Amino acid sequence: MGDVYKVDGKYWVSPYNFRPELLVASKAPQNVEIHDATLRDGEQTPGVVFHKEHKVAIAKALDDVGVHRIEAGMPAVSTEDFEAIQEISALGLKSKIFTFARAMNEDVDAAVACGAYGVIIEVPIGYPKLVHQFKWTWEDVLRKSVPVINYAKSKGLYAVFFPYDATRAREQDIDDLLSGIMRESNPDSIGLVDTMGCATPAAIGYLTRKYIALTGLPVEVHTHNDFGMAVAAELAGVEAGASVVHSCVNGLGERTGNASLEELILALELLYNKRTGCDIAGLGALSTLVEEISGIRLAQNKPVVGTENYTRESGIGVNLVVEQPLAMFATHPALFGRTGKIVLGKKSGKPSVVYKLAELGLAELDDAKATAVLAEVKRLGNDKRGLVTDDEFSSIVHRIRKAK
Repeated sequence: MGDVYKVDGKYWVSPYNFRPELLVASKAPQNVEIHDATLRDGEQTPGVVFHKEHKVAIAKALDDVGVHRIEAGMPAVSTEDFEAIQEISALGLKSKIFTFARAMNEDVDAAVACGAYGVIIEVPIGYPKLVHQFKWTWEDVLRKSVPVINYAKSKGLYAVFFPYDATRAREQDIDDLLSGIMRESNPDSIGLVDTMGCATPAAIGYLTRKYIALTGLPVEVHTHNDFGMAVAAELAGVEAGASVVHSCVNGLGERTGNASLEELILALELLYNKRTGCDIAGLGALSTLVEEISGIRLAQNKPVVGTENYTRESGIGVNLVVEQPLAMFATHPALFGRTGKIVLGKKSGKPSVVYKLAELGLAELDDAKATAVLAEVKRLGNDKRGLVTDDEFSSIVHRIRKAK
């Protein structure tokens, strides 16, 4: 395999990720598909509305990045959603277009009318949902699911059976439902859905293995981020044999959001050495587009796409940020079309002052004056409770140069 943990000039991650015993234990397929649900689940972020032109623009950007599957929406939501999915399907994208459907034949008909490749057929299975919301048993779910799956297949659609809130289902209900589904219908794949984001990665791994054993179908993992483990949980599913992961750009989605597309792709490619075929360099532009359209602003330190991920205030090793970034970061900023950045503030050191003088084309200072400038930078950063701008730094330098 060579040094898969290290690609000179691009990234340098932990070699322990690729220990032979870990690779032997993993059931992960070599190729993992990305199913993006930004246009459906992402739009369920409170306050987010995507109009038709927005959905088309995002779909094109997802296709440009190389996402394998785009869940373009739920036709039953509105006429505009139906038309948006229809237009996206007609674009001739490389990405396969899916719709989201209730276990109803009319929703399947809408998927066909939209020109979709496949359909996600959702039904509840979580015990709290069955008891308190639907007043159903697992037998009711089976009875409602089988004919719709078979109908979708008869219409030539790729059918994903999607029993949601599964991580809060009774285990016997899962066993009975999936066994019944395989006796009476033939979905193309099965979704393992952690609707409330409340399962550990280990639990998702366990359920992935269970789903594979019960159905023999490809398993798709769909998680939410309520406990901050959506990405980790989906990766655990991949390790257990899942071949499709569901995502939303920037981690959009209901409540705390879904597994983040950009984090999943980067982790699969660099930490797991799995080929997604996606364009890592294009993730930043995709993220920015969705941020602008959704109006949901990202934290500056958001993994992969945060604006300040390659910024350093601390004075130790500042020269390496630009000269040898892989000594300071696991990935090279150039991987995303970016550069490392040195900023000044309370936590700066004298090397930061020396570096900033050169960056701004200012003459060198003797040691005493450099020490004085650093003291002023630290004081101002502390007083501002923020960073010292280049103009403020230049003013400090000018003032101290003139001082006797």
